[in-house]
Amino acid sequence: MKNILVMGGAGYIGSHTVKHLQEFGYNCIVADNLVYGHKEAVLTPNFEKADLLDKASLKNVFDKYNIDAVVHFAAFTYVGESVEKPQKYYENNVIGTLNLLEAMLTHEVKKIVFSSTCATYGNPLYMPLDEKHPQAPINPYGQTKFMIEKIFEDYGRAYGLKYIALRYFNAAGASKDGKIGESHNPETHLIPLVLKAIKGERDCIKIFGNDYDTPDGTCQRDYIHVEDLASAHRLALEKLDDFQGFLNLGTGIPTSVLEIIKSAEKVSGKKCPLVYEKRRAGDPAVLYAANAKAKEVLGWKPEYMNVEDIIRTAWNWEINRKF
Repeated sequence: MKNILVMGGAGYIGSHTVKHLQEFGYNCIVADNLVYGHKEAVLTPNFEKADLLDKASLKNVFDKYNIDAVVHFAAFTYVGESVEKPQKYYENNVIGTLNLLEAMLTHEVKKIVFSSTCATYGNPLYMPLDEKHPQAPINPYGQTKFMIEKIFEDYGRAYGLKYIALRYFNAAGASKDGKIGESHNPETHLIPLVLKAIKGERDCIKIFGNDYDTPDGTCQRDYIHVEDLASAHRLALEKLDDFQGFLNLGTGIPTSVLEIIKSAEKVSGKKCPLVYEKRRAGDPAVLYAANAKAKEVLGWKPEYMNVEDIIRTAWNWEINRKF
């Protein structure tokens, strides 16, 4: 299995996964509509502009290359926008994935690794979150990922599709060599927002609530380095013949908003201006992963277990960013 189609491979996690796969000898074909992705992040000559909602562009990619398996990142991922514009999310994420699966089956490609999310769980009933936790998404974005997981189960039974869906927690950091990193517009992730505030590109960081039942009163999340996510995708590709199902990807370590800010200040040597605001609706106090299943099934072990090390790579990218 050498030719891997990476849908959404110009995006943040997709581009890091392409880089990682190529370092391990895989030939990656990147397909992306470049709505949110960056052509500069594509470190392979095999790039095709394609859109999940354009069946002809998908067919063209599968006709042109002899594809062995697909890694599927292509999705709209802004939670707030999904609440305001659910049609956009259901069309792109769900119908688009059905179009991709149609092209795969037509070309007898039956292996896929899917970029899912811990948002499929909804409000947590217990911690840490394991794969047995009930799934009850609370926004259209989480619903679309949940629906796609169910589609894979049905396609597995009916058509022999081999799939692994990886449920990420909070992706963070940048490549060790600084060639690629996080670049969203708009940016919604905490670490790059903190670093931009430290650089003076934002007035301040808003902390939504400091009265949660956590050690310092601010929300805790599980930050997983993007290169650790990339390695999990490679290992999942290599396990598709032996395992189909769903795996959490996180460090299993909860880190608070204030801890992120203090670590960023330490790494950068600069202060971060901050303002406290009221809690946001729907923000759980604590979210972190139980990752034992991914470790057992994939033989995966996250390399970045210290949030300071994660932020160091992000800061290196932020002060030398290319795009």
